[in-house]
Amino acid sequence: MPAAGALDGDALYLLNRLLGNASDAAAIEVALVAPKLRAEDGPARLALGPGLSGQVSGDNPRKVSAWTAFTLHPGETVALTLDAGCPVALIGIGGEIDLPMSLRSRSTLPRAGLGPVGRRLEDGDVLPIQGSARDPGDLTFAAPPRAETGPLRAVPGPQTEWFTDAAHETFFAADYGVSVETDRMGMRLEGPRLTHSGRGADIVSDGIAPGAIQVPGSGQPIVLLADAQTTGGYPKIATVIGADLSRLARLAPGDRLRFTAVSIEEAETAARARRAELDRIAEAVIPASAGRIDLRALWQVNLVGGAVDALRPDHFPHHSEPEVRP
Repeated sequence: MPAAGALDGDALYLLNRLLGNASDAAAIEVALVAPKLRAEDGPARLALGPGLSGQVSGDNPRKVSAWTAFTLHPGETVALTLDAGCPVALIGIGGEIDLPMSLRSRSTLPRAGLGPVGRRLEDGDVLPIQGSARDPGDLTFAAPPRAETGPLRAVPGPQTEWFTDAAHETFFAADYGVSVETDRMGMRLEGPRLTHSGRGADIVSDGIAPGAIQVPGSGQPIVLLADAQTTGGYPKIATVIGADLSRLARLAPGDRLRFTAVSIEEAETAARARRAELDRIAEAVIPASAGRIDLRALWQVNLVGGAVDALRPDHFPHHSEPEVRP
Protein backbone atom coordinates (compact mmCIF):
# COMPACT_ATOMS: atom_id res chain seq x y z
CA MET A 1 0.00 0.00 0.00
CA PRO A 2 1.59 3.34 -1.00
CA ALA A 3 2.18 5.78 1.85
CA ALA A 4 0.32 8.63 0.06
CA GLY A 5 -0.06 11.81 2.13
CA ALA A 6 1.26 15.28 1.37
CA LEU A 7 4.02 15.74 -1.17
CA ASP A 8 5.35 18.65 0.89
CA GLY A 9 5.71 17.17 4.36
CA ASP A 10 7.57 20.21 5.70
CA ALA A 11 4.72 22.55 4.75
CA LEU A 12 2.15 20.18 6.28
CA TYR A 13 4.04 20.18 9.57
CA LEU A 14 4.42 23.97 9.69
CA LEU A 15 0.83 24.74 8.65
CA ASN A 16 -0.52 22.44 11.34
CA ARG A 17 1.73 24.06 13.94
CA LEU A 18 0.53 27.50 12.78
CA LEU A 19 -3.08 26.35 13.23
CA GLY A 20 -2.50 24.63 16.57
CA ASN A 21 -3.35 21.22 15.09
CA ALA A 22 -1.77 17.85 15.55
CA SER A 23 1.30 17.86 13.32
CA ASP A 24 -0.15 15.20 10.99
CA ALA A 25 -3.68 16.60 10.64
CA ALA A 26 -5.13 16.34 7.13
CA ALA A 27 -4.85 19.26 4.71
CA ILE A 28 -6.01 20.01 1.16
CA GLU A 29 -3.37 19.61 -1.54
CA VAL A 30 -3.86 21.56 -4.75
CA ALA A 31 -2.07 21.05 -8.04
CA LEU A 32 -1.86 23.45 -11.03
CA VAL A 33 -5.19 25.17 -10.28
CA ALA A 34 -6.12 26.78 -6.94
CA PRO A 35 -9.71 26.58 -5.65
CA LYS A 36 -12.23 29.06 -4.32
CA LEU A 37 -13.41 28.14 -0.81
CA ARG A 38 -16.51 29.25 1.09
CA ALA A 39 -17.43 28.90 4.75
CA GLU A 40 -21.03 27.71 5.07
CA ASP A 41 -22.47 26.81 8.48
CA GLY A 42 -19.69 28.12 10.73
CA PRO A 43 -16.24 29.67 10.77
CA ALA A 44 -13.38 27.84 9.09
CA ARG A 45 -9.77 28.38 10.08
CA LEU A 46 -7.37 28.06 7.12
CA ALA A 47 -3.63 28.46 6.52
CA LEU A 48 -1.86 28.85 3.17
CA GLY A 49 1.33 27.04 2.28
CA PRO A 50 4.15 28.34 0.07
CA GLY A 51 3.09 29.36 -3.42
CA LEU A 52 -0.46 30.29 -2.43
CA SER A 53 -2.12 33.66 -1.88
CA GLY A 54 -5.74 34.71 -1.82
CA GLN A 55 -8.39 37.40 -1.71
CA VAL A 56 -11.03 37.16 1.01
CA SER A 57 -14.42 38.63 0.17
CA GLY A 58 -17.23 39.27 2.62
CA ASP A 59 -17.53 41.38 5.77
CA ASN A 60 -13.75 41.71 6.12
CA PRO A 61 -12.24 41.78 2.61
CA ARG A 62 -8.47 41.48 2.57
CA LYS A 63 -5.53 39.79 0.91
CA VAL A 64 -3.90 36.79 2.54
CA SER A 65 -0.42 35.53 1.79
CA ALA A 66 1.54 32.31 2.02
CA TRP A 67 2.29 31.17 5.57
CA THR A 68 -0.76 33.01 6.89
CA ALA A 69 -3.53 31.51 9.06
CA PHE A 70 -6.89 33.27 8.89
CA THR A 71 -10.58 32.69 9.58
CA LEU A 72 -13.39 32.56 7.04
CA HIS A 73 -16.70 33.43 8.68
CA PRO A 74 -20.00 32.04 7.36
CA GLY A 75 -20.73 33.46 3.93
CA GLU A 76 -17.16 34.61 3.31
CA THR A 77 -15.10 33.20 0.45
CA VAL A 78 -11.43 33.15 -0.40
CA ALA A 79 -10.29 32.99 -4.03
CA LEU A 80 -6.85 31.40 -4.09
CA THR A 81 -4.04 31.83 -6.61
CA LEU A 82 -0.99 29.64 -7.25
CA ASP A 83 2.28 31.42 -7.95
CA ALA A 84 3.67 30.94 -11.44
CA GLY A 85 5.97 27.95 -11.50
CA CYS A 86 4.49 26.48 -8.32
CA PRO A 87 2.86 23.15 -9.26
CA VAL A 88 1.66 21.97 -5.84
CA ALA A 89 0.64 23.71 -2.60
CA LEU A 90 -1.17 22.96 0.65
CA ILE A 91 -4.13 24.51 2.44
CA GLY A 92 -4.10 23.76 6.17
CA ILE A 93 -7.46 23.22 7.91
CA GLY A 94 -7.89 24.34 11.52
CA GLY A 95 -9.30 21.64 13.76
CA GLU A 96 -9.99 18.43 11.90
CA ILE A 97 -11.63 17.39 8.66
CA ASP A 98 -14.58 15.39 9.99
CA LEU A 99 -14.44 12.43 7.62
CA PRO A 100 -14.04 8.77 8.53
CA MET A 101 -10.57 7.31 8.74
CA SER A 102 -9.50 4.84 6.07
CA LEU A 103 -6.66 2.53 7.11
CA ARG A 104 -6.08 4.94 10.03
CA SER A 105 -5.59 7.86 7.65
CA ARG A 106 -7.52 10.63 5.91
CA SER A 107 -5.16 10.62 2.93
CA THR A 108 -6.59 10.03 -0.52
CA LEU A 109 -5.05 7.74 -3.13
CA PRO A 110 -7.10 8.62 -6.24
CA ARG A 111 -5.48 6.07 -8.57
CA ALA A 112 -6.73 3.29 -6.24
CA GLY A 113 -9.97 4.98 -5.10
CA LEU A 114 -8.81 4.82 -1.47
CA GLY A 115 -9.38 7.27 1.35
CA PRO A 116 -12.46 8.83 2.98
CA VAL A 117 -13.26 10.66 -0.28
CA GLY A 118 -11.50 8.28 -2.67
CA ARG A 119 -11.16 10.81 -5.48
CA ARG A 120 -10.05 14.34 -6.20
CA LEU A 121 -12.21 17.11 -4.77
CA GLU A 122 -14.67 18.67 -7.21
CA ASP A 123 -16.81 21.81 -7.50
CA GLY A 124 -19.57 21.77 -4.91
CA ASP A 125 -17.90 19.33 -2.51
CA VAL A 126 -18.44 20.06 1.18
CA LEU A 127 -15.84 19.19 3.81
CA PRO A 128 -17.20 19.05 7.37
CA ILE A 129 -14.81 20.53 9.93
CA GLN A 130 -14.83 20.25 13.70
CA GLY A 131 -12.85 22.12 16.32
CA SER A 132 -11.94 25.32 14.44
CA ALA A 133 -14.25 27.90 16.08
CA ARG A 134 -11.48 29.90 17.85
CA ASP A 135 -10.39 33.03 15.94
CA PRO A 136 -7.11 34.57 17.15
CA GLY A 137 -6.90 36.76 14.05
CA ASP A 138 -4.55 36.51 11.09
CA LEU A 139 -1.25 34.89 12.14
CA THR A 140 2.02 34.17 10.40
CA PHE A 141 5.56 33.09 11.17
CA ALA A 142 8.08 35.73 12.17
CA ALA A 143 10.63 34.00 9.95
CA PRO A 144 8.97 31.67 7.41
CA PRO A 145 11.19 29.15 5.66
CA ARG A 146 13.12 30.40 2.69
CA ALA A 147 13.25 28.66 -0.66
CA GLU A 148 16.20 26.29 -0.64
CA THR A 149 18.68 26.10 -3.47
CA GLY A 150 21.63 23.92 -4.28
CA PRO A 151 21.86 20.22 -5.13
CA LEU A 152 19.46 17.66 -3.70
CA ARG A 153 21.29 15.37 -1.30
CA ALA A 154 21.08 11.66 -2.07
CA VAL A 155 22.55 8.49 -0.57
CA PRO A 156 24.09 6.30 -3.31
CA GLY A 157 22.54 2.89 -3.92
CA PRO A 158 21.31 0.43 -2.96
CA GLN A 159 21.90 -1.17 -6.41
CA THR A 160 25.21 0.58 -7.15
CA GLU A 161 26.63 -2.52 -8.87
CA TRP A 162 23.90 -2.33 -11.55
CA PHE A 163 25.54 0.83 -12.98
CA THR A 164 28.88 1.63 -14.54
CA ASP A 165 31.36 3.90 -12.78
CA ALA A 166 30.72 6.46 -15.51
CA ALA A 167 26.99 6.40 -14.73
CA HIS A 168 27.63 7.19 -11.06
CA GLU A 169 29.94 10.06 -11.98
CA THR A 170 27.44 11.41 -14.47
CA PHE A 171 24.49 11.19 -12.09
CA PHE A 172 26.21 13.27 -9.42
CA ALA A 173 27.67 15.80 -11.85
CA ALA A 174 25.01 16.49 -14.50
CA ASP A 175 22.00 18.81 -14.61
CA TYR A 176 18.61 17.14 -15.03
CA GLY A 177 15.34 18.67 -16.14
CA VAL A 178 11.92 17.81 -14.69
CA SER A 179 9.81 16.12 -17.36
CA VAL A 180 6.13 16.79 -18.03
CA GLU A 181 5.66 13.09 -17.19
CA THR A 182 5.44 13.83 -13.47
CA ASP A 183 2.70 13.10 -10.98
CA ARG A 184 2.29 12.16 -7.33
CA MET A 185 3.75 8.72 -8.03
CA GLY A 186 7.03 9.79 -9.60
CA MET A 187 9.03 12.51 -11.29
CA ARG A 188 10.72 11.58 -14.55
CA LEU A 189 13.96 13.43 -15.24
CA GLU A 190 15.58 14.30 -18.56
CA GLY A 191 19.34 14.46 -18.94
CA PRO A 192 22.43 12.40 -19.78
CA ARG A 193 21.68 8.72 -20.22
CA LEU A 194 22.88 6.55 -17.33
CA THR A 195 24.41 3.27 -18.46
CA HIS A 196 23.73 0.01 -16.68
CA SER A 197 26.45 -2.54 -16.06
CA GLY A 198 26.37 -6.01 -17.58
CA ARG A 199 23.70 -6.97 -15.06
CA GLY A 200 21.08 -5.18 -17.16
CA ALA A 201 18.22 -2.86 -16.21
CA ASP A 202 16.07 -5.27 -14.21
CA ILE A 203 16.31 -6.60 -10.67
CA VAL A 204 14.19 -8.90 -8.57
CA SER A 205 11.52 -6.54 -7.24
CA ASP A 206 12.38 -5.16 -3.83
CA GLY A 207 11.12 -2.49 -1.46
CA ILE A 208 10.83 1.15 -2.48
CA ALA A 209 10.36 4.32 -0.47
CA PRO A 210 9.63 7.91 -1.52
CA GLY A 211 12.87 9.50 -2.69
CA ALA A 212 14.21 6.34 -4.34
CA ILE A 213 15.64 7.02 -7.81
CA GLN A 214 15.00 4.20 -10.26
CA VAL A 215 16.72 3.97 -13.64
CA PRO A 216 14.86 1.90 -16.26
CA GLY A 217 16.32 0.69 -19.57
CA SER A 218 16.00 4.18 -21.08
CA GLY A 219 18.73 5.40 -18.72
CA GLN A 220 16.58 8.35 -17.60
CA PRO A 221 16.08 8.55 -13.80
CA ILE A 222 12.68 8.47 -12.08
CA VAL A 223 12.42 9.98 -8.58
CA LEU A 224 9.60 8.28 -6.67
CA LEU A 225 7.23 10.49 -4.67
CA ALA A 226 4.46 10.10 -2.07
CA ASP A 227 2.23 7.73 -4.07
CA ALA A 228 5.15 5.49 -5.06
CA GLN A 229 4.55 1.79 -5.42
CA THR A 230 5.87 -0.34 -2.56
CA THR A 231 8.15 -2.55 -4.70
CA GLY A 232 9.91 -2.11 -8.01
CA GLY A 233 12.03 -4.01 -10.48
CA TYR A 234 14.31 -1.26 -11.77
CA PRO A 235 17.70 -0.72 -10.08
CA LYS A 236 18.02 2.32 -7.84
CA ILE A 237 21.09 4.48 -8.26
CA ALA A 238 20.43 6.65 -5.20
CA THR A 239 17.78 7.85 -2.73
CA VAL A 240 16.95 11.50 -1.96
CA ILE A 241 17.31 12.07 1.78
CA GLY A 242 14.25 12.80 3.91
CA ALA A 243 15.38 16.35 4.72
CA ASP A 244 15.20 17.25 1.01
CA LEU A 245 12.05 15.37 -0.04
CA SER A 246 9.75 18.38 0.34
CA ARG A 247 11.85 20.31 -2.18
CA LEU A 248 10.72 17.87 -4.87
CA ALA A 249 7.10 18.97 -4.38
CA ARG A 250 8.05 22.50 -5.42
CA LEU A 251 9.64 21.54 -8.75
CA ALA A 252 7.67 22.07 -11.95
CA PRO A 253 8.24 20.64 -15.46
CA GLY A 254 11.20 22.42 -17.00
CA ASP A 255 12.92 23.13 -13.67
CA ARG A 256 16.55 22.04 -13.38
CA LEU A 257 18.13 20.10 -10.54
CA ARG A 258 21.36 18.43 -9.50
CA PHE A 259 22.29 15.78 -6.97
CA THR A 260 25.14 15.48 -4.51
CA ALA A 261 26.17 12.31 -2.67
CA VAL A 262 25.98 12.06 1.12
CA SER A 263 26.43 9.21 3.57
CA ILE A 264 23.68 7.65 5.67
CA GLU A 265 25.17 9.32 8.74
CA GLU A 266 25.05 12.71 7.01
CA ALA A 267 21.44 12.05 6.00
CA GLU A 268 20.50 11.31 9.62
CA THR A 269 22.23 14.46 10.82
CA ALA A 270 20.43 16.50 8.15
CA ALA A 271 17.06 15.04 9.21
CA ARG A 272 17.61 16.07 12.83
CA ALA A 273 18.79 19.53 11.80
CA ARG A 274 15.79 20.01 9.52
CA ARG A 275 13.30 19.10 12.26
CA ALA A 276 15.06 21.45 14.68
CA GLU A 277 14.84 24.26 12.10
CA LEU A 278 11.13 23.62 11.50
CA ASP A 279 10.50 23.70 15.25
CA ARG A 280 12.34 27.04 15.59
CA ILE A 281 10.20 28.48 12.80
CA ALA A 282 6.98 27.11 14.32
CA GLU A 283 7.69 28.56 17.76
CA ALA A 284 7.75 32.17 16.49
CA VAL A 285 4.16 33.06 15.49
CA ILE A 286 3.13 36.71 15.24
CA PRO A 287 0.07 38.67 14.05
CA ALA A 288 0.15 38.96 10.27
CA SER A 289 -0.35 42.73 10.55
CA ALA A 290 2.94 43.05 12.47
CA GLY A 291 5.02 42.19 9.43
CA ARG A 292 7.72 39.58 9.39
CA ILE A 293 10.96 39.64 11.33
CA ASP A 294 14.17 38.16 10.02
CA LEU A 295 14.91 35.97 13.02
CA ARG A 296 17.83 34.40 11.22
CA ALA A 297 19.57 37.75 11.31
CA LEU A 298 18.88 38.03 15.03
CA TRP A 299 20.19 34.53 15.66
CA GLN A 300 23.44 35.51 13.97
CA VAL A 301 23.90 38.59 16.15
CA ASN A 302 25.67 38.27 19.48
CA LEU A 303 23.25 40.07 21.77
CA VAL A 304 25.45 39.48 24.84
CA GLY A 305 28.28 41.95 25.14
CA GLY A 306 29.77 40.32 28.21
CA ALA A 307 28.95 38.90 31.60
CA VAL A 308 29.24 40.28 35.10
CA ASP A 309 29.35 38.72 38.53
CA ALA A 310 27.20 40.75 40.92
CA LEU A 311 29.31 39.55 43.84
CA ARG A 312 32.51 40.98 42.36
CA PRO A 313 32.72 44.80 42.19
CA ASP A 314 35.58 44.63 39.72
CA HIS A 315 33.18 43.12 37.14
CA PHE A 316 31.30 46.40 36.79
CA PRO A 317 32.52 49.18 34.48
CA HIS A 318 34.01 52.28 36.13
CA HIS A 319 34.34 50.43 39.40
CA SER A 320 36.62 51.71 42.11
CA GLU A 321 38.26 49.89 44.91
CA PRO A 322 36.62 50.41 48.31
CA GLU A 323 38.19 53.27 50.22
CA VAL A 324 40.18 52.06 53.21
CA ARG A 325 40.63 54.35 56.16
CA PRO A 326 42.89 53.82 59.13
